[in-house]
Amino acid sequence: MFFITEDWAFLSHRLPLARACRDLGWEVVIAAHVTDRADIIRREGFKLEPLPLDRGGVHPWREAKALFALAFALRRQRPDILHCVAMKPVLYGNLVARLVGPKVTVSALAGMGYAFTAGSIRVRLLRRLLSALLRLLLRRPGHRVIVQNEDDRDLLLAIGAASPGDLTLIAGSGVDLRALPALPPPGAAKVVFALIARMLGDKGVMEAVAAIALVRAGGCDAELWLVGAPDPHNPSSIDEATLRAWEARGGVRWLGHRSDILEIWRDAHVALLPSYREGMPKALLEAAACARPIITTDVVGCRQVIENGVEGFIVPAREVDGLAHAMRRLAEDPVLRARMGEAARKRAEAKFGEDRVVAAHLSIYRALLKEEPCAA
Repeated sequence: MFFITEDWAFLSHRLPLARACRDLGWEVVIAAHVTDRADIIRREGFKLEPLPLDRGGVHPWREAKALFALAFALRRQRPDILHCVAMKPVLYGNLVARLVGPKVTVSALAGMGYAFTAGSIRVRLLRRLLSALLRLLLRRPGHRVIVQNEDDRDLLLAIGAASPGDLTLIAGSGVDLRALPALPPPGAAKVVFALIARMLGDKGVMEAVAAIALVRAGGCDAELWLVGAPDPHNPSSIDEATLRAWEARGGVRWLGHRSDILEIWRDAHVALLPSYREGMPKALLEAAACARPIITTDVVGCRQVIENGVEGFIVPAREVDGLAHAMRRLAEDPVLRARMGEAARKRAEAKFGEDRVVAAHLSIYRALLKEEPCAA
């Protein structure tokens, strides 16, 4: 059973793994809040357990309902493996698993989230609470934690939420290198920087908008595409009125949510993600697969995607001038863009292929079920 916040998140990040389990003859159940993807999930041959889960909710009664619904789903399905994805499912899934008792559990933390990024007093208190809960819930037999980068691994070890033998690092959810082939550089003269993410302040969207204004003011014919929707569940969400106002000023296009990622990279020259913290951003892995150079920040999860000066540039987070400088260099140098794009594709092939990621997960499952050994 995959326990994940939203049905769309399962389809975007866990579908290849679920298909691999299905193709091995395993029964696969998806427990998630269901939006409009139920038919897609069922057509794949998976069972679906809709849950009243609010990804950003804190209302006690609604959260209690979600916990009870998960408990009943686990009692009905009795999975051998419960795979929890993201912070709230990891906390809730391991809490309920202590009572209902699947044979083994896997907790995948794709980044440590808002509570481990911001620095207000309220968020620091939340961080302490989450650290205590993780220590309580994750340290038990028959359980393995998956993280996507070395920084999150070291953080979990530092707060005592896991031991080295219970932790496995898998670099992201992988990218389909066949579906996203290397693309030739776009032919348009205007250089397009594409930022593909939820429209959140924590993704560095505001810095990107300020940076493109500096790049254009310096005489570069460039444009910023913002590809993604706001996320009202997240405290740093940017509202639609702000996005429209940026468009009206010029130099910025807001495209909203798009699923045709290959078409975006046919027309965009450079991938941009000046985020404050990530797990392993799939948007950058997809850009690398399509042979696009990358500009990102020197933060957890992002700095692991590229080597500075090889596949792109790594710049300080929350700093507009450095971001604009890197953007200007790539905007003015098509040869550099092409060279870095080719290097990005090679790195994607060597490190981030979907097949490699699926195989690593299956190895963990089998090890936990005592079918074969698995190295941490």
